[in-house]
Amino acid sequence: PLAGRPLPIYLSERQVKALVDAAAGKAKDGPMGVRLCCLVELLYASGMRVSELVGLPWSAAARDQESLLITGKGGKERLVPLGAPARNALDAWRRERAELLGKAESRWLFPGIGGKPLERQVFALELKALAVSAKLPPSKVSPHVLRHSFASHLLAHGADLRAVQTLLGHADIAT
Repeated sequence: PLAGRPLPIYLSERQVKALVDAAAGKAKDGPMGVRLCCLVELLYASGMRVSELVGLPWSAAARDQESLLITGKGGKERLVPLGAPARNALDAWRRERAELLGKAESRWLFPGIGGKPLERQVFALELKALAVSAKLPPSKVSPHVLRHSFASHLLAHGADLRAVQTLLGHADIAT
């Protein structure tokens, strides 16, 4: 028989709240704090893969909207709704981004160095540091753990499995 797959690691709702609260506290530290807060809010609110998040084009969030169009694996697109906290964080980041860039332009919502999008590893390291601020073990916190937390919390609150599959962009329900 095939060995079973291990269950995904996820954070409790209390742990996610601690992480989000720590990110909101960092937002008071300036543009990079606002960016981190926005990244965390969007990741938990949407269940995006980290590569989808950091690779979001500016056009995906250029105006206030209640959902984001995400291009996932294989170029497949899906629409993910955003709650008020994520929209507020995105709005704050849009303002900070404009000030930070000045007259420069970037096609990325989260610009990195050299005109490229923010690197996944940079965000992962910032998230680990944020976990320490939130008094969570950094070894248990990663962008993918937040994705699992998003899905687990939706299911725990009665969301339909097919709806969660669609939001995550999974082709197979077993995933």
